[in-house]
Amino acid sequence: MPEPNIAAKQPAKVELEAGKTYAWCSCGHSAKQPFCDGTHKAHPGFVPLVFKAEEKKTAILCQCKHTKNPPYCDGTHKSL
Repeated sequence: MPEPNIAAKQPAKVELEAGKTYAWCSCGHSAKQPFCDGTHKAHPGFVPLVFKAEEKKTAILCQCKHTKNPPYCDGTHKSL
């Protein structure tokens, strides 16, 4: 798999709505970070990570695209 683009070296704090489905950008090229806008189609080897929020909550989502716990930030951006 190709290396993702580092969209940002800090996570994104987002409000997730219970029951809503989200598509997290895995390629790092989306203009709607940290979410997918379909740009991955121009970058073979990437697909968004689709997930459903089980509850309403604040989440810290990865924007460096190197987390070991996608879509959530695990602090990897600190070592990039």
